[in-house]
Amino acid sequence: MAEAHQAVGFQFTVRPDGVDLKLSQEVIKNIYLSGVTAWKKRAIQFKNGVLAGVYPASPSSWLIVVIAMMSSLYIRIDPSLGMIEAIKENLPHREYLSVQTRAVLSAILFATGLWLFFIYLLRYTLKALLSNHGWIFESHGKMSTSTRVWLSLVKMFSGRRPLLYSFQASLPRLPVPSVDDTIQRYLESVRPLLNSDQYNQMEMLANDFKDSKAARLQRYLILKSWWGTNYVSDWWEEYIYLRGRGPIMVNSNFYIMDLLYMTPTHRQAARAGNVVHAMLQYRRKLERGEHLRALGTVPMCSTQMERIFNTTRIPGIETDIVQHLTDRKHLVVYHKGRFFQVWLYTGGRHLLPCELETQFQRILNDTSEPQPGELKLAALTAGNRVPWARARIKYFGQGGNKVSLDTIESAAFFLTLDDERQGYDPANTKSLDSYAKSLLHGKCYNRWFDKSFTLISYPNGKMGVNAEHSWADAPIVGHMWEYVLATDCFHLGYTEEGHCKGDVNKGLPHPSRLQWKIPKECQEVIETSYLSAKQIADDVDFHGLLFHEFGKGLIKKCRSSPDAFIQLALQLAQFRDQGLFCLTYESSMTRMFRDGRTETVRSCTSEAVAFVRAMEDAGATNAQRLALFRKAADKHQNMYRLAMTGSGIDRHLFCLYIVSKYLGIDSPFLKKVLSEPWKLSTSQTPQQQLNLVDINKFPKYVGAGGGFGPVADDGYGVSYIIVGENLITFHISSKFSSPDTDSFRFGQHICNAMLDIQALFKTENEKKTVELHL
Repeated sequence: MAEAHQAVGFQFTVRPDGVDLKLSQEVIKNIYLSGVTAWKKRAIQFKNGVLAGVYPASPSSWLIVVIAMMSSLYIRIDPSLGMIEAIKENLPHREYLSVQTRAVLSAILFATGLWLFFIYLLRYTLKALLSNHGWIFESHGKMSTSTRVWLSLVKMFSGRRPLLYSFQASLPRLPVPSVDDTIQRYLESVRPLLNSDQYNQMEMLANDFKDSKAARLQRYLILKSWWGTNYVSDWWEEYIYLRGRGPIMVNSNFYIMDLLYMTPTHRQAARAGNVVHAMLQYRRKLERGEHLRALGTVPMCSTQMERIFNTTRIPGIETDIVQHLTDRKHLVVYHKGRFFQVWLYTGGRHLLPCELETQFQRILNDTSEPQPGELKLAALTAGNRVPWARARIKYFGQGGNKVSLDTIESAAFFLTLDDERQGYDPANTKSLDSYAKSLLHGKCYNRWFDKSFTLISYPNGKMGVNAEHSWADAPIVGHMWEYVLATDCFHLGYTEEGHCKGDVNKGLPHPSRLQWKIPKECQEVIETSYLSAKQIADDVDFHGLLFHEFGKGLIKKCRSSPDAFIQLALQLAQFRDQGLFCLTYESSMTRMFRDGRTETVRSCTSEAVAFVRAMEDAGATNAQRLALFRKAADKHQNMYRLAMTGSGIDRHLFCLYIVSKYLGIDSPFLKKVLSEPWKLSTSQTPQQQLNLVDINKFPKYVGAGGGFGPVADDGYGVSYIIVGENLITFHISSKFSSPDTDSFRFGQHICNAMLDIQALFKTENEKKTVELHL
């Protein structure tokens, strides 16, 4: 064990004349370097706290104001309009101070107060500017004069060198929409899904709620929005994620794939070494508050980024909690049923990639057998939450099992060295499907689903991530993953033999096995969790689709939003697949607000339905279809913008429902809304958030995106990523147990829908060419 290796760093013998203590210089050196690193980190965190605390001003600006006030004492000009003199006369113990000392001290106090006043003035001015979202509703490619002026003011008030968390205090709070607006938008969203009788009944429920209970519930929400930083996020995390008692594997966790076409090295240990080192560099940037904001002038909330590392979802009987620790210096690795602890630091520095490769290779070479119950131990995190919570209390609450479990839960993250090759293979049409299922659930016992994320390494050098959802949303993990892949390929690199670069330190202590004593009763709980998880995993019908025919380049030439284009294609595919329309979920971020997370865009609009029906109507002309498409696309864009700017429907109704439960108020309308199934759940995976790789110059270095499991038993989950100009990747999930769904079939419908819509524009362009020729 690592502790045992460190224990031989000093020796002592007992003699009649006292104790003879012999210290190892190497250990003393490492202790010294570790202490220096810890103090440097504290100093950096303190400095960053000060810089963020006074932003958008700077500490040096305080000195400038003080010097200016001090200068006024000598030129006999009082810019304080008598306030310095008033402070001087009211200083405590002024009889013990000289006149000159009192004057200097008064000037410093006034200057400090004036400086703080200007900080808050600048901060609230910036917050007022960021509360303006008129720019987002302007047509793409056009910018009004008012928006140009607004953009210049935002840049001016944003300061020169903001840190990662500098803007937090200046971000506006998420506004509470009016009940009338929310209900009107809700009724508009369900109109195409209900017949006349159903709609009239829903309208009656909505109006009754609005006239009787809504005002009281709304007052509580407004009070919460004043008191808290965000009226949605804490309830969303607790009630949507942490209070769920079902398995989080497949149902909640999501995954992100590796580079689609490139594998930098086929050596498993080497690739894992570089990727883990890149993650440590990313964590250091987070700790130092270095500017890792996504591209764009408008700042986004960075709160979720604080919990990327050293975070674990802890199971409870009634509700789980998210445990976030700081400054933990180890990693837990799973390989062939064994758990290993690997230290990530030595002598006050990160392990180098080649040192990490050595450690991982040692684990791969280890031939020891799993201890009784160890092989499928992680299945506890894949099954139902209550059995896991009870087992954790009963069998892992003390002794060696507690020490080992604490080691996992306090680790920076979890790494699985898998033993099955995965990745995209053009010669194997099912390769992307298998890769996705491996990342989503694996064997149900070789990922620790409670960790903020599990890094998965395959024998052929491919990588991937399985992420727990309660602590953050997919763009946060995607942001980290984009940095890691770029750093791995373009900064760290590999030798010609595929190993990590650098000289190996052979004196590193070997990875240590975690020790378990798992009784038979606990092993039975593990097996039960495994069987229930396996049933869920085996039911996942997955299809990965690479759409090569065109990408966002051609869509933009059609003067359409790529997202609206794809969402309308999904509506057309859904209708062709099921013969009916359904409630459709598209996630949208609200991170322009403090502590913002997501909002729902209800993509199945009346305009989208009219377009789809025209596409299926043989009597409709292409000109009519195209006009309906543009109308539906504009509607979708407006809905998306409303969701981003705090005027969405579903989070407001969700919070009203939570308040009604607290107050014991029964609302048939809210119950009906919250019980409606999302049979088509969609999400776009963001890419190029940091723009570290020019994919036009390096087209092979593109990510494959990520995905999630089906939300409804008889529905589809669709994640898509618009990769560059000429590729769109779809990740489609459903359940084998549903006789009405088939992921491969739905993928074919998506392809055909995309091509059919593109044909409308092709026809229009050909018509314009003929008219121009004539």
